[in-house]
Amino acid sequence: MSAPVMDTSAIADPAVFRRILGHFCTGIVVITGYDDAGPVGMTCQTFSSLSLNPPLVMFSPARTSTTWPRLRDTGTFAVNILSAGQQVLSRAFAVTGADKFAGVDWYRGHTGSPIIEGSMAHIECELAAIYPGGDHDIVIGRPLAAGEDPSLSPLLFFRSGYGTYEPA
Repeated sequence: MSAPVMDTSAIADPAVFRRILGHFCTGIVVITGYDDAGPVGMTCQTFSSLSLNPPLVMFSPARTSTTWPRLRDTGTFAVNILSAGQQVLSRAFAVTGADKFAGVDWYRGHTGSPIIEGSMAHIECELAAIYPGGDHDIVIGRPLAAGEDPSLSPLLFFRSGYGTYEPA
């Protein structure tokens, strides 16, 4: 049995569209940078690889974000791919106005961007391009350095909740 088809008016409702998009399982990343005021970061689930040749990644911050302008102005950023058990970090970096790095173990990477301890992987990038994308920006990053811990499992987000992955 196939899913019922919704017409354009139903999809135009942001709550309905968000619910439909929630059926796509994603990983969770924290995008970090370092500016004159110190470390800055935000949770993001709209992250993806874009190209292997040349290597490029992308993420899409909301234009209403107060963190995104600080990250943008640094010219470099790190994508910290969260591991299972880092739900608290995901939530903490999603809060506006909080000291997001309080109690977080991190170190400055190759670009100076914060690398969060316990993340399963990180990719440090230089800002390559920004394109408008509705109420978000589409940010393209050119990787400069990366690291991984293949022993860790990912933190996943599905239907507004967190989960983990176990191989079949």
